[in-house]
Amino acid sequence: MPGTEFFGEEERKEVNEVLQTTCLFRYNHDELRQGHWKAKELEAEIAQFTGANYAHAISSGSAAVACALAASGIGHGDEVIVPPFTFLATIEAVLYAGGLPVFAEIDETLCLSVAGIKAAITPKTKAVLLVHMCGAAADMDGITALCNEKGIKLIEDAGQALGAFYKGKSVGLFGTAGAFSFDFFKITTAGEGGLFITNDEETYKKADTFSDHGHSHVGDNRGMEPHPYLGFNFRISELHAAVGLAQARRLPKIISLNKKNKRYLKDQLRTIEGVTFRRMEDEEGDSATFLNFFMPTPELAQQVVARLAKEGIGGANYWHTNMYHFINQWGHLKELKSAAPLAIHSLGAPQDYATLELPKSQEVVGRLISFGIRATWSQDELAKLGTDLKRIIEEVLAS
Repeated sequence: MPGTEFFGEEERKEVNEVLQTTCLFRYNHDELRQGHWKAKELEAEIAQFTGANYAHAISSGSAAVACALAASGIGHGDEVIVPPFTFLATIEAVLYAGGLPVFAEIDETLCLSVAGIKAAITPKTKAVLLVHMCGAAADMDGITALCNEKGIKLIEDAGQALGAFYKGKSVGLFGTAGAFSFDFFKITTAGEGGLFITNDEETYKKADTFSDHGHSHVGDNRGMEPHPYLGFNFRISELHAAVGLAQARRLPKIISLNKKNKRYLKDQLRTIEGVTFRRMEDEEGDSATFLNFFMPTPELAQQVVARLAKEGIGGANYWHTNMYHFINQWGHLKELKSAAPLAIHSLGAPQDYATLELPKSQEVVGRLISFGIRATWSQDELAKLGTDLKRIIEEVLAS
């Protein structure tokens, strides 16, 4: 988790500045602030880094996806194509917007494929909610062309992919809106937090208003602001934004170290016959948060993960059995269990989630091992890890 690897004086400085002002709220109260506006500074930092025209910091990556859907006009009864391999928040955001998730196949990019999306499109499809999984971009040439051809909105959940680019363009800027996460497990963290980006002014204004109970943020009297439409409370605090700001300034350093360490490990494994790697349309644009490789069969992948655990080598993720990141374990979704009725309970699900078959996704994720990259490994640690990883894989293949 690179973000948590670099907590230090920079974070303390930014947080202390907020505490000294006594203003932890992100809006108004100019007389208390002493010139400090951490949320605005964080937004400016990410806008500059990504090249986005507009950025809006909010309370979580999940909230950022919710704002992206709302600002894109996606709501009650709209079918939204989603991947079965993602953090569950992607699906929850569609459901709580009143939408109807339609699952489509992924491929070796670990993201929705053009073929998978095409097969899932119906006359009721309103949007594709594309997830840039494990820190790298999907096939954006093919997917944007398909969405444009079909007149379908493209929304990007880039929660795991801050710092990822596709042919020089940041993820999150190919569709109407994009969402990033700053939670504890991301490339940069604020503990909790998220951020919405877009190049469209009207979409930005909608997200800005929606995320703060419909406040227009016009004028200097919060209690008298116009309310153009309903929203909810997805505000980020100045304290979280302060941590996120210090972390965001480290992005170039973290990505550079990630790439160096990932390249070393990948070089150790690329000579092993039978091991293949995630397909990337633009490898240079990878944020390098994970080394993703495939074993020839799911059984061999499980054996490698078991051996790594037995030898105390941490960092390996086997998503096929993960409780939150792959559809196999989403029993509560398959049975549509919720605390209160949702639109999908009245409208009906567009697929039978309990019996849905996604053979390509099962095959891909079944063979996949994702190894988390640390930016702070010493050369000795990296060399030992590379040697151990290669040895274990070769021994499993030999057996």
